[in-house]
Amino acid sequence: MSETTQAQPQLLNRELSWLAFNRRVLQEAQNPEVPLLERIKFLAIFSSNLDEYFKVRVATLRRLVKLKKKTRAKLGEDPVVQLRDLLEEVGRQQQEFGDTFRNGILPELRAQHIHLVSEHDLTTEQRQWVDEYFRQHVQDLLSPIILDENLHHLFLRDQSVYLTFLLSQPENRKKQELERVVVMELPTKRHGGRFVRLPDQGEEKFVMFLDDVVRCCARELFPKYQKVQVHAVKLSRDAELDIQEEVSGNMLAKIKSSLQKRETGYPARLLYDPAMPKEVLRAVMQKTGIGKEELVEGSRYHNFRDFFGFPDFGLAELQYEPMPPLPHPTLPRTGKMLPAIAERDHLLHPPYQSFDYVTRLITEAAQDPQVSSLSITLYRVAGKSEVAKALLKAAKNGKQVTVVVELKARFDEESNMFWAEKLQKAGANVIYGIPELKVHSKLLLITRAEDDQNRLYAYLSTGNFNEKTSEIYADHGLFTANPEITRDVVEVFRYFHDRQDKTGQFHNLLVAPFELREKLVALIDHEIQLAQKGKDAYIILKLNALQDERMILKLYEASQAGVRIELLIRGISCLIPELAGQSENIQQRGMVDRFLEHGRIYVFGNGGEEKVYVASSDWMARNLDRRVEVAFPILQDDLRAEVRHMLDLQRQDNVKARDFHNRFIGPRMLPRLASVPSSTLTTTSKASANLPRSGSSMH
Repeated sequence: MSETTQAQPQLLNRELSWLAFNRRVLQEAQNPEVPLLERIKFLAIFSSNLDEYFKVRVATLRRLVKLKKKTRAKLGEDPVVQLRDLLEEVGRQQQEFGDTFRNGILPELRAQHIHLVSEHDLTTEQRQWVDEYFRQHVQDLLSPIILDENLHHLFLRDQSVYLTFLLSQPENRKKQELERVVVMELPTKRHGGRFVRLPDQGEEKFVMFLDDVVRCCARELFPKYQKVQVHAVKLSRDAELDIQEEVSGNMLAKIKSSLQKRETGYPARLLYDPAMPKEVLRAVMQKTGIGKEELVEGSRYHNFRDFFGFPDFGLAELQYEPMPPLPHPTLPRTGKMLPAIAERDHLLHPPYQSFDYVTRLITEAAQDPQVSSLSITLYRVAGKSEVAKALLKAAKNGKQVTVVVELKARFDEESNMFWAEKLQKAGANVIYGIPELKVHSKLLLITRAEDDQNRLYAYLSTGNFNEKTSEIYADHGLFTANPEITRDVVEVFRYFHDRQDKTGQFHNLLVAPFELREKLVALIDHEIQLAQKGKDAYIILKLNALQDERMILKLYEASQAGVRIELLIRGISCLIPELAGQSENIQQRGMVDRFLEHGRIYVFGNGGEEKVYVASSDWMARNLDRRVEVAFPILQDDLRAEVRHMLDLQRQDNVKARDFHNRFIGPRMLPRLASVPSSTLTTTSKASANLPRSGSSMH
């Protein structure tokens, strides 16, 4: 690597890179080719993502800002500057979000005879209906809190919408009662949703926010006041669990304690309606202790994630067409799975193929008298987990069941704890993760007695053992009985038991925190050596995130050596492609579509004998150094071609793909795509122009 590049590598700020990803989500909400009701869901995804961003990343920056100036200087980028820049970008995106909703979504809903009405839009008949609905279904759910001298502190629940009421012009004009401020939590969950559907009028359909039902009937709540002004606020709290990384102690008790603190975590953001009277905002700030730095101007409505529950009115034409899972070409649709896996390896691609094959395998193993043990890692478990139920059956049937449960999987801790405790009571050996590391790998190992010896079966995946997310996350999983893979899986599970360093123990798997980073560097170095000898050299990476500075610098080094690199990054990427002298041989694109691209794939040219890995790990410092991650090779020729074919389809996409600057890659940009043969290229871009498609340079 040149001294210039070492001294001044150009990297994109992580926080701004994440916001760029969320803007790609917003673009899907703006895309007229996406069905209307699905566009509303993308607005909900955007809002939900931003909530988590403030609860985690912004909250972290706020903690760093409170450090002493000398300490902050050691961090590299100044958190004060980062926080300022990201809040400016959030403001721009929220303005764009509001414009998309008001000037895009709402007019198109009206064109489809769907009207999202407020209290100001109701006819006399509708007003009467809403009044009656309020009395029967809403009024008893409301609990007013008066902000006066008797209230010492106001606690706002994390992520809940609250309505503020400024009461004025009382009928009894006593001085002390001229004006009052009242706060109520909007009872979304107890009501059963955020929206209230009104009776249809012919083909016209009407729906209201629950907020507006309350606004409509506010005078009925406070009949002694002639004027009632209603506005909304929402608080997001710091979601980082304060878990000390120590080996001893009861990890489960620590997690439970931290979860209880999450509800009372440090405020990360208070969204407020800009039309709210200043005296009301001051009263809320005074009673909650929230400062100006936590204030973020919002809009009339908050928690747009509730649009996941927006009524569909039975209009299938405004939604994605159903996409039932395809039958698997090599796995049995019914009957036993283990004999089929014994014969050959199989790849599974949820949601295009059903995750049911995984639960069938575990259920079969639980009932098979020749199976002696099952071991599994659980990172995110569904609330009604069929996987966990099958493991319970295995334990009750006398199998030796080992379950490694990651209790630090953010926002899924409670579900994981629930199943961990049930499995432990059923007799399973439950390992509550590793205190100093997160267990992010997705592994299943089955031991079965065959011909007077034990045979091992494994399932390795990029996605969680979670039936719910398997319907919307695009992942890849490998069923195998190949000893070259299964013996390495045994070593991973052995580590969970003995906690001994396993460096040098893995022959085919790339495992963090032991050798994943080092072996990836070696694979890149091999491509660099090929390029320096004038041979064809290339790397293709599909990741959720690329943030680790050392790996980015290594990719820059490879680019400068002439290695052609193509990146498909869904989320964060701190690498800046196509910079002269640094990354001119690197092309980077991302994709947001109907399903969440969750699979990670690493491809190395290897002098014509391609190496293809599928992995649980992104290229972030936390994945490479502070998590247990596994990248597994695809050794079977036909399956390697299968992975490459799926990857090539995305490489050639000119509908949903965006370039580094978030611009759509349309047909006119198609010649820039890496998988197009060099003879068709019309641009001068060097970035991965001749990278092979599936079927070429394969052994």
